[in-house]
Amino acid sequence: MKERVQKFGRFLSGMVMPNIGAFIAWGLIAALFIPDGWLGKWGPAATINNMVGPMLSYLLPILIGYTGGRAIGGQKGAVTGALATLGAIASTSSTMFIGAMICGPLGGWCIKKFDEKMQGHIPAGFEMVVNNFSVGIIGGILAVLSIFVIGPACVVITDVLGAGVGFLVNHSLLPLTAVLVEPAKVLFLNNAINHGVFTPIGTAEAQEIGKSILFMIESNPGPGLGLLLAYCVAGKGETRSSAGAAAVIQFVGGIHEIYFPYVLMNPIVILGPMVGNIAGIFTLSLLGGGLVAAASPGSIIAELLMTPKGGYFANIAGIAVAAVVSFFLSVFLLKFFGKDASLEEAQAQVAASKAASKGEAPAAGSPTGAVVHAKDVKKIVFACDAGMGSSAMGATMVRNKLKDAGVTGIEVVHAPVSEIPKDCQIVVTHHELANRAVASNPNARVIPIKNFMGAPEYEVLVKEMAEGRGVSGAAPAPQTAAAPAAPSRILLEKKNIIIGCPSVTSDEAITRCGKMLVESGYVDQKYADAMIQRDREFSVAIGCHVAIPHGTVEVKDNISRTGIVVLTYPDGIPWGDEGETVKLVIGIAALGEEHIDVLGRISEVCATDEDTDALVAGADAETIYKKFNGLA
Repeated sequence: MKERVQKFGRFLSGMVMPNIGAFIAWGLIAALFIPDGWLGKWGPAATINNMVGPMLSYLLPILIGYTGGRAIGGQKGAVTGALATLGAIASTSSTMFIGAMICGPLGGWCIKKFDEKMQGHIPAGFEMVVNNFSVGIIGGILAVLSIFVIGPACVVITDVLGAGVGFLVNHSLLPLTAVLVEPAKVLFLNNAINHGVFTPIGTAEAQEIGKSILFMIESNPGPGLGLLLAYCVAGKGETRSSAGAAAVIQFVGGIHEIYFPYVLMNPIVILGPMVGNIAGIFTLSLLGGGLVAAASPGSIIAELLMTPKGGYFANIAGIAVAAVVSFFLSVFLLKFFGKDASLEEAQAQVAASKAASKGEAPAAGSPTGAVVHAKDVKKIVFACDAGMGSSAMGATMVRNKLKDAGVTGIEVVHAPVSEIPKDCQIVVTHHELANRAVASNPNARVIPIKNFMGAPEYEVLVKEMAEGRGVSGAAPAPQTAAAPAAPSRILLEKKNIIIGCPSVTSDEAITRCGKMLVESGYVDQKYADAMIQRDREFSVAIGCHVAIPHGTVEVKDNISRTGIVVLTYPDGIPWGDEGETVKLVIGIAALGEEHIDVLGRISEVCATDEDTDALVAGADAETIYKKFNGLA
């Protein structure tokens, strides 16, 4: 059951996560320019507000349908999924996110099956005609089907959920309304529930006693705030870096929809806001909380403005309790699911050893379970977030190891995890990116690793490739240092080498690297400021006791010239969530594709833990200068 939930969560994540930017854009525009928004009274606000409805009704569902279709059927599947989604949208005035999550994958699946049937049967020269007409015809049929079947089915689901909420209210089971309210909100039924169920009943109650708790059941910003703060603490990569901004929009702007995709990425975390809201409703009931009228939007400011005199303590307590309970439970759930990546890695190593005797590529951590024989492997891809940093280093190391082992005919490249080539057979990636790698190329075997330098999986992979291809002397030869070559440039200046630094925090080490890069004219301050953000998004500790602080992709234009700075920490620095020990910190600034050369030199100098430790313990500034400039 747990495995199915995880698989379902990964599938939803693959549709929603690529479109988070659009959700944030919609949330910002709504928070600012709806009539009750922060700039709602500004002159042009009414015109700008005209975008809010179409974005919610059309843009976001179509983007989800497009992404879902592409995940299954490529570009043709994306267009077919978008067409099918439009049919669901046209069937009702309700927001069709659920319809999009059905129509998008359905469109991709249909076009994929059509292509499989037609493979080898299309006359030469007619490929484009068949491709275009197949998308148009299948997409049109699915759009009509969605109008009459999928759209109405989704409307029935929304009606059932609304009726369930009404039943709980009418039978005085108030805290239990959260059991239906939170899932219904995530299905974007929040406005229907709030204004269609709670507002009419709450208004009548407020006229009698001056306030109603019903106004706070859906609009309480506490549960969503707790969830988003949990992602700030326990999330990974993109979700962690985007959750902070989403929390501000949700809590201060009152746009609750902003946290719904974070639930859809990992459905089990809905328990956080659900239990948080139950605790919040119970607190409000106990202390006599409530509002004089509906809070719209559901921001902390709107909640306080609608609070009757003498009711601030009760209402603030209800919001705070909901946020705290949601936060701690969501952190627990995220941490629990986060550990599954390590479990996959352990299973991968067992499967790799088992596959070694069969001449198969390692089954390490592959959620697809595909079997790839070593003799059939033509391309191995190293994938990281941007496809430019640690993956390039890993690709270089394995490329050299395959060469040393006498294995030929295998192309080893690096790529972003979202753009893994479809013609590869094996993907090597960080274990935290394994699920995204599967979504990007479900037909490849995925090998999860903890770091891109000195990973033990490299030796297993090379050995299997050699044995599977019948190469004599299958065990890879020890990596030897290349003969010194005249460098095309000096990457490391002597003034930028600091040895024997006392241990500090990782943030302090990154800040010092950034300052040195700025002072040497490699980058500007904006790049330096983004270096810590990059480490927050994905740790720059790459293994072998090495960290390579650098800026995010967005600040590459702030690099003036290529260069590095080097600091040694003999006592080590605990780095990242997994507490990896770093003894050598190398700040990097690289123009264009020059980062490949920079990372190549680092991988040659620090190929193993022992290499790095020996360099840090015994080398002087002159030795470090020569090694990183290719002079020794």
